[in-house]
Formats: sequence, C-alpha cells, structure tokens
Amino acid sequence: MKEKLHEVKKHLLTGTSHMIPFIVAGGIIFSLAVMMNSTPSTPTEGWLAGLAQIGLGGLSLFVPVLGGYIAYSIADKPGLAPGMIGAYLAGQVGAGFLGGILAGFLAGIIVFQLKRIKLPISLKSLGSIFLYPLVGTLLTGAIIVWGIGTPIAAVMTGLTSWLNSMGEAGKIPLGAILGGMTAFDMGGPVNKVATLFAQTQVDTVPWLMGGVGVAICVPPIGLGLATFLSPKKYNTEEKEAGKAAILMGCVGITEGAIPFAANDPLRVIPSIVVGGIIGNVSAFLMGVINHAPWGGIIVLPVVEGRIGYVVSILIGAFATALLVNALKKENVDDLENNLTSDIDEVVEIELENL
Repeated sequence: MKEKLHEVKKHLLTGTSHMIPFIVAGGIIFSLAVMMNSTPSTPTEGWLAGLAQIGLGGLSLFVPVLGGYIAYSIADKPGLAPGMIGAYLAGQVGAGFLGGILAGFLAGIIVFQLKRIKLPISLKSLGSIFLYPLVGTLLTGAIIVWGIGTPIAAVMTGLTSWLNSMGEAGKIPLGAILGGMTAFDMGGPVNKVATLFAQTQVDTVPWLMGGVGVAICVPPIGLGLATFLSPKKYNTEEKEAGKAAILMGCVGITEGAIPFAANDPLRVIPSIVVGGIIGNVSAFLMGVINHAPWGGIIVLPVVEGRIGYVVSILIGAFATALLVNALKKENVDDLENNLTSDIDEVVEIELENL
C-alpha cells in the first residue's frame, strides 16, 4: 500500500510540476488585468480585456496540462493525448481540477492496460502514435462525458436548490456552508454554486458577498502564508507558487491554491475548508458588506466594515496555514530529486571513465 501511495504521489507531482507555470503565468497576468480595471471584475473592453484574455488562456489550460502529465507519468507518451483531452472534457462538464486529476489517472491506467495487449509486428509501430492514443481518448472521453458529466450536473442543481432553501438559516450555519463550499474545490463546481448564490444577490443581500468575498481569497493567501511559516514542508515549486498564490488571493483568484491541493489533497483541502468557514463566518458576524460580486483585498473600496473584512481574511488565512502545516510532514521531494541527480551524475562520470 505504501508503494502504491508513493506511485500515486509521483504521478501527481509530475502533473503539478508541469501545471504550476500555467497557473502562475495565467493567474498573475489575469490579476494585473483585474487590478488595473476600474471595477473589481474581469475587464471587457480595451487593452485590459486582451490582457485578461491572455491570463485566462493560462488558467484555462492548466487542467488539461495537469491531467495530461499525470497520464504521461503512468503510461508515457501514448497517455498524453487521452489525459489532456479527458481533463479538458472534465472541465467542460464542470468537474473542475479534481475532475482533471481523475481524468489523468483514468487515461493513464487505460493506456497502460492497452499497452499490455500484444500487437502484431505490423501494427507495433502504430501503437504509440495512433492506436493507444485513439482508443485511450475514446474510452476516457466516453467515461467523462457520459459517466461523470450527468451526475455532476445533477449535483450542482441539487446544491443550488439546497442553498436557495437555506435563505432563512442563521448566519453561522449559512456562513459555514458557503465558506466551506467556496474553498472546497477552488473554482470548481462546488465553489461556483456557492459564489454564484452570493453574487446574484449582491444588490439585495450584500452581506452574503461580504463573507464569500473573504472565503474566495483565504485558500491561496493561507497556503502562500504556510510556505513562509514552514518552508521545510514544501518543495521548491510550491514555495515559488506560494508567492504567486498570495497575489492571486488578494485579487480574488481562488485557483492560486490548486498547486498545493493537487500535490497533497488529503491535507490541503480540509485545511482550506476550515479556513474558508472561519473567514466567512467571521465576516458575517462582523456585519461586513461587500457591494462587488468579487472577492479578495481588491474589493476593499466597495466594502462596508473594512476592518472586519481584513481581520476575517487574516483569521481564515492563518487558520488554514497553521492547520495545513500541522498536518504536513517535512518535505522530502527535493531531497529525493537531489539524490537522483547525484546518482545520474555518478553514472555519467563512470561511463566517461569507461
């Protein structure tokens, strides 16, 4: 079991190491476009709209890249196309980055099993570049589109109806539900249901966005803060992603937390959910009102109760950082990579001597 878990982690790390540059580049460029816009929202006119489009390009590609390189790690090059296409389809049916991870593993396992089938000599040259990617993409795509898409749509509809029925609930239970949902999948379907619920009522019930605006930015800010508090528990890529995550969190881009969740979902997701709940409930109890359908520090000019808003963000972010660092062990990925590099260098030297 330990070896299997190590293999799973290796595949996840391969996917996230290739995904991080897309999130960082796309997220920061998109953040700049939002910051320079006259209102805290996605620009729709002028050169800022083009800048936002460039940033969204990176944020749109990271899920297919994540799934593609997970499949590549499992099945080598034949798994790349099925993994990327499957993860793209997962995004299209609303499964978010968690669906992308599932698609990557699914595609990798399918192609790996296909490669075990003995082909005639005449077809072997076509296997890697034609047969395995083709059949792997068809099978993976079919499972995602017809096997996963319909249930996810049903779940989203059910969650929306449930939230609408919670309108009369007290601020603490409603804040806990919205905060947990907003943080849970960092821009995925559950997050979108919660944020859309608050955004559509920003004119009539603006205190909903007061809490949700906090929960939107707590995960990336909290995880970025965690890398500064306990740097030995994170690899080099995560520490670099942590700096970008803080900036993205300040601009209300929850996706900045995804590199951490993809690497270590069992520890990271509970930590950001707890932080999101604490931050959201705190903002509700402090009477924070947010008149913008957005989150993060960038909306401060249109927030009533700004001190409460900032305090709620800090409370939620520190709760996330302290909890995830308490759960995490000291990182050994960099050490393993260094040892591997050292071994490779020794082998090269020995070969040269021969």
